Amino acid sequence: MANQLIVVEQPGDWRFGAPDCPVVHVDDYLTGEEYFNLKNVQVINLCRGYKYLTVGYYCSLLAEARGHRVIPSVKTVLDLSSKAMYSLDAGDLDEAIQKRFRKRQEGSARSLGLDIFFGRCQYEEMADLARQIFELFPCPLLRVEFERHDRWRIDSIRPLSLRKMNKADDDTFAAALDLYRKKRWRSPKTRTVLPYDMAVLYNPDDPLPPSDRHALKHFIKAGRALGVDVELIGRKDYSRLAEYDALFIRDTTRINHYTYRFAKKAESEGMVVIDDPTSILRCTNKVYLAELLRANRVATPKTVIAGKGDLGAVEREITYPIVLKVPDGSFSRGVVKAENRDQLQDMAARLFKESELILAQEFMYTDYDWRIGILNGQAIYACQYFMSKKHWQIVKHGPGGEFQEGAFKTHPLDAVPPAVVATALSAARLIGDGLYGVDLKQHGDDVVVIEINDNPNIDAGVEDAVLKDELYRLIMREFIRRMDLRRRTER
Repeated sequence: MANQLIVVEQPGDWRFGAPDCPVVHVDDYLTGEEYFNLKNVQVINLCRGYKYLTVGYYCSLLAEARGHRVIPSVKTVLDLSSKAMYSLDAGDLDEAIQKRFRKRQEGSARSLGLDIFFGRCQYEEMADLARQIFELFPCPLLRVEFERHDRWRIDSIRPLSLRKMNKADDDTFAAALDLYRKKRWRSPKTRTVLPYDMAVLYNPDDPLPPSDRHALKHFIKAGRALGVDVELIGRKDYSRLAEYDALFIRDTTRINHYTYRFAKKAESEGMVVIDDPTSILRCTNKVYLAELLRANRVATPKTVIAGKGDLGAVEREITYPIVLKVPDGSFSRGVVKAENRDQLQDMAARLFKESELILAQEFMYTDYDWRIGILNGQAIYACQYFMSKKHWQIVKHGPGGEFQEGAFKTHPLDAVPPAVVATALSAARLIGDGLYGVDLKQHGDDVVVIEINDNPNIDAGVEDAVLKDELYRLIMREFIRRMDLRRRTER
């Protein structure tokens, strides 16, 4: 059996005696070197909450980056973060709910609350339904509210914390935890798909979109030439998504954002989707990426993951100037540079208002960053993005929303230093087999990864400057390959 850890946010939350595995404070798990180095570990995250960028969220996020198996997974946490997301899967429970509540149809009660502990509950007649809910949303403690209108349905599903759990349920929880810890982990069931219409999600009002209008026209032309009907859609087309066979997201992705909900919905419908939800999840949080790259020995600038009490450690590890990053910034937003201690404290205080953890990195100035575009594990383009004039970043943002971008130069892949391409491929392989842009810096023979983008730019006249129309055809052919594969799987 794997090593097991129970992680709590406050020691007083644990009132169940001494289990035969460690009960660890979340701060120790997040920052303790001994936990980073553990292998074959199962983490039971019992923090008080899992909201985005809280310590409970980071516990699951960093566990996955370290290769630890964790409940709840970040995918489950995000699925439960909004009704729009969990209702997609909760709809599959309708038949079981009607069967279980049939005898209650004539009663006067119009609502019912059910607490579920690792798939178990106190009510024998609800045992099968509790198990099915847990299989869809594997979270240690869940509170499910049912309501009756014309029929019974799930009104809400929320994680439940130990401190808000009814003490009368302590024995049920302890028994459920014991049984769960003795079971093997199982992978969630996957869904299959049909093929060949493609939706391209874009935002016409985005000042820095991943693809400009000319590039979008090239994608449409390439797709139609290969037998795929490509249609541009916007955020208001969410309800129409199931009409398509594939989704290509050409909108700036974030987690608490409609782009993630579109990706999640597309995946749940069995569609081919790029960016897939897992890639969005892994790439949009720089703290996760830093831990993932470190765990897999991929070279990066010297990096410290810092909480509010860790600025002293930042100064000990990194010399000034120090770059600070909010975890989910994009296009140079949420990235600042501190030249001294006063700036470090001031800038960190502002970033900590957005996130419990921030990233501190050594400053490595170069005239340009490399970006290697990668699709399904193969490099497809290479660009140098130069720093904005008289600025240390590629994009210089002004106070009024205006911005200034640096120049670029696109190269044939065989003209790129082999170490740059090899490092990019090693980094992208940790994320998945989607479309990624790996940003790197090169100092002599040394190459380090800055970040991995799940939603890399493909603009007309820039990334396509070498391959031209073939770049768009190449991406469309990959969609077709995946749709063909799913069709054969269905047969």
